[in-house]
Amino acid sequence: MGPGSSWHESEPTACTRHVSSLADLCYLMLQPSCGASGFGDTVHSLVENGHDIWDADQLFMMLLLHCALLLLLLPLSSRTQKLPTRDEELFQMQIRDKAFFHDSSVIPDGAEISSYLFRDTPKRYFFVVEEDNTPLAVTVTPCDAPLEWKLSVQELPEEASGEGSGETEPLEQQKQQITNEEGTELFSYKGNDVEYFVSSSSPSGLYQLDLLSTEKDTHFKVYATTTPESDQPYPELPYDPRIDVTSLGRTTVTLAWKPSPTASLLKQPIQYCIVINKEHNFKSLCAVEAKLGSDDAFMMAPKPGLDFSPFDFAHFGFPSDNNSGKERGFLKSSSKFGRQMSSKPRVDLHKICIGNKNIFTVSDLKPDMQYYFDMFAVNTNTNMSTAYIGTFARTKEEAKQKTVELKDGKVTDIFIKRKGAKFLRFAPVSSHQKVTFSVHSCLDAVQIQVRRDGKLLLSQNVEGVRQFQLRGKAKAKYLIRLKGSKKGASMLKILATTRPNKQSFPSLPEDTRIKAFDRLRTCSSVTVAWLGTQERNKFCIYKKEVDDNYNEEQKKREQNQCLGPDTRKKSEKVLCKYFHSQNIQKAVTTETIRGLQPGRSYLLDVYVIGHGGHSVKYQSKLVKTRKFC
Repeated sequence: MGPGSSWHESEPTACTRHVSSLADLCYLMLQPSCGASGFGDTVHSLVENGHDIWDADQLFMMLLLHCALLLLLLPLSSRTQKLPTRDEELFQMQIRDKAFFHDSSVIPDGAEISSYLFRDTPKRYFFVVEEDNTPLAVTVTPCDAPLEWKLSVQELPEEASGEGSGETEPLEQQKQQITNEEGTELFSYKGNDVEYFVSSSSPSGLYQLDLLSTEKDTHFKVYATTTPESDQPYPELPYDPRIDVTSLGRTTVTLAWKPSPTASLLKQPIQYCIVINKEHNFKSLCAVEAKLGSDDAFMMAPKPGLDFSPFDFAHFGFPSDNNSGKERGFLKSSSKFGRQMSSKPRVDLHKICIGNKNIFTVSDLKPDMQYYFDMFAVNTNTNMSTAYIGTFARTKEEAKQKTVELKDGKVTDIFIKRKGAKFLRFAPVSSHQKVTFSVHSCLDAVQIQVRRDGKLLLSQNVEGVRQFQLRGKAKAKYLIRLKGSKKGASMLKILATTRPNKQSFPSLPEDTRIKAFDRLRTCSSVTVAWLGTQERNKFCIYKKEVDDNYNEEQKKREQNQCLGPDTRKKSEKVLCKYFHSQNIQKAVTTETIRGLQPGRSYLLDVYVIGHGGHSVKYQSKLVKTRKFC
C-alpha cells in the first residue's frame, strides 16, 4: 500500500462498499450477492487500487486462510466474551460447569465463586444488570485475611455497531470502553466480616467488584444474584442466633441453639457444624476451612507452570499487560509463600458436623481452659453456610483437694489415685534448725516436691524408703506435693519431724531382694539370705504356701511394702531376730527355713522393724522344695 493510499480510493462497488478490514472481506465472502466470483473481483479491485504488497493470487490465498481461521474462532469467542445474564438462560449450564468461570472475571448470576488473592494485587470482577429497578444482592466472604472491596456501577456502553444489529457487545469491548471512566460507587467495606450489599431496586449497568488484600495472600468467596427473594442459597438464621451454654463441667461443655428456619419452615436439608478452638471465634466456615487446611494452602494457590498462560495469571491476580509480571519472578515468590505456609504450626482447631440436632455436648476438654465455640448452618444442597453468633466458655477447675496437715513426728498414711496428686502441709510450732521428711512408697515410685514459703527446695522420685533432711527456718511453713504413678494407684507413708534423732522408719540397704541358695535346697527346707545395715534392727521372716501356677502378676499384687507383720497369720511366721554389722560389706544374714513339704512352692517375706515400730517389707521371694531327695 502506497503512502496516502486507502482501501476505498476507487469508486466502491456493491461488493466492496463496506470493505475496511480483513474481517469485512470474510463477511463479504459469505454474502449471496457476491459469492466467490464477487469475492475474487474484490481482491483484484483492491490490488488495482494500490494494494500491491502481494499479487492477486497471494492475497486471495491469504484471505482464504484468514477467513477459515476466523470462522473457527467466532463461536468460541462469542461464548466466552458475551456477558452472561439470567435472561440468556446460560447460567444453569455454567453453574454446573465450575471450570467455566474458575479463571473468569465474570460473576455468574446465582452462583457462588471461590477465588484467590495475592497480597497487594487487586482483582476485579464484572456482572451486568440489563434492566432498571432490578433487585440485587452481593455477598463477599473473606476466608483467612481481611479484605478491602468496593462495588460500583457504570452505564452500559452505547451500541457502536454501524448496522444497529441489536447484538450485545462482547465483554472485553465493554470493559475496554469503561477502563478510563469512573463508575458510581455503591458500597465499600474493609474487614474480615461476611458483608452484604442488598438493593431492592438497582439501575441497569455494568457492575464491577474490586477486591484487595493488604495483609497476606488469601482465599475468598463471592455470590451475586438478581433474584435474591427466590434463590436464598444461604441458610436463614433464627430470630435469636446465639449459642447457649447450657451445662459446664471440668471436661465437657453442652451447647444449644435455635434451629434455622430454612430447615424448620422451608424443609431444606440443613446440617450443623460446630468448631472448637482456644484462640478466637470465626466469622465464616470458609475461614475455618482455610485454617484447617493452612498446611496445604500453597497447593491450592495457583502456581506458574506449563499449564498456565499470562491470561491465566491475570485472572489469578498477576498483571499481564506488561512485563512487570515477568520481572517479579513467579517461581521465586511462590516458593517463598510455600515456605511461610509450611513453617506455620497447626492450631488446635476441631470441626464436628452433627447433622440436624440443635443440642450437643463437647467432651474431652481440659479443666480450667477457655474455649471458643462457633456454629454454622450448612445447606447441603448448595454447600453454602451461615454463621451463628459464636460464644466462649471456661471449663471448671479440678476439684480443690483438701490439704492434709502433718504433725511433728507422726506417720501419716496417704492414698493417691492413678496420675493423681495430694497436698500436705507441715508447720512446725517451734523454731528449728533442720527438718526431716521420711517417705515410704508402698507400691510404685511417687514424686515428692517440697516448698518452703513458696520456694522449691526438693523434687525427687521416691521408691521404697527415702529420707530427706532440709535446713530449717524460723516460722517456716512447708507445702508437700505428692504425685502418683501413671501405672496405677499409689500408697505411701510420710513422716515430718524437726527432731533428727526421732526415726520411725528403719534404715534399709540399697538392695532389698531375698536370695535363695539352690544347692542348699532340700525336700523339706530352703536356705535364704538378705542384706542388713549398720543400724541394729529386728527382722521377721514369714512363709506362705502357694499354688504351682502362682505368677508374677499375683506376686506384684502382694508387693505392698507398707503391710506389716500384723496383717499375717501366726502360722505363717517362721522367726524374728536382731541383726546389724558395723562393716557394711559383711552386713549379710542367712536363715534356713525348715518343716516344708516336698515339691511345694512357698512365698517368703522378710520384714525389718524400726525403733518406732514401723515395718518395711523386703521384696518377696518365690521358692520351691525338691520333689525327690
